[in-house]
Amino acid sequence: IIMAPILWYVIPMVLGQDDYGGGPAIDSQARIEIEILNQQVEDIRLRMEDIREGMSALGQEVRRRPAFQPQLPGSTIGQQPQTDGAEVFRQNGTNDIIDAYAQVVLIADRKNVNKGLKIAGGSYLTEKLGLPRENLSDTCEPMTNPRLKAKLQTKQVGPIRVTMLQPALDSLARVFENVRITDPDLYARINTAGALCVRRIRGTTNRVSTHSFGLAVDLNIDGRLDTLGDGRTQLGLTILADFFRTEGWVWGASWRREDSMHFEISRSQLDQWLAEGKL
Repeated sequence: IIMAPILWYVIPMVLGQDDYGGGPAIDSQARIEIEILNQQVEDIRLRMEDIREGMSALGQEVRRRPAFQPQLPGSTIGQQPQTDGAEVFRQNGTNDIIDAYAQVVLIADRKNVNKGLKIAGGSYLTEKLGLPRENLSDTCEPMTNPRLKAKLQTKQVGPIRVTMLQPALDSLARVFENVRITDPDLYARINTAGALCVRRIRGTTNRVSTHSFGLAVDLNIDGRLDTLGDGRTQLGLTILADFFRTEGWVWGASWRREDSMHFEISRSQLDQWLAEGKL
């Protein structure tokens, strides 16, 4: 617990603020070390919350506590092994660093991962671009909006093939090129669960999914889909998030119902493309 505030302040001082934020100067091993430290800090924070809750009910717990039963050597009393993520970094061979990218870890400080970037959202996108098609259903259908359809392209962008609006494809290409140069091991393991899907958000009658506009993409490592809403993600995605944020993309890890495989264009980036006449 004592180490938590120390880690928060020492990491940026030692690595420099740009490096701590995922700057291109950090190599693959250093990135993994940083993310493991982030995970451990988050784990400490969650444990501190549990301790506070436990202390508030300490008096009752003491009164209800059963008599002490000594534990014999080698025996267990229903205990589960506790891990703090360090096992990801215990190397037994040359592939351990690469394999760490697919490890599922806590998302450190996930509410603030987007550093002030805001989502555009279906309502704002519709206001600026119009509906992607007149009638929306719960299933993916073709885009019919002529303004958007003219900007729609399907192409290979870095390690994945997707259909998106041209400015988003160009931006995505820059993201992946920076990843390829900086972290080729991670680059080689990037996969996608899709991009364009013109539909309403399932469970609603009139809310439009950002995927409907070709301005969002779902990514994963090695084709393993993230578990929605559990506050955890693949370590490789936490590293990718830094590259996307630099290009003005929002990471779905910060949402109330965490969706960490989801990346979409921020409102400020959309406004910039509109001002430049790209959309």
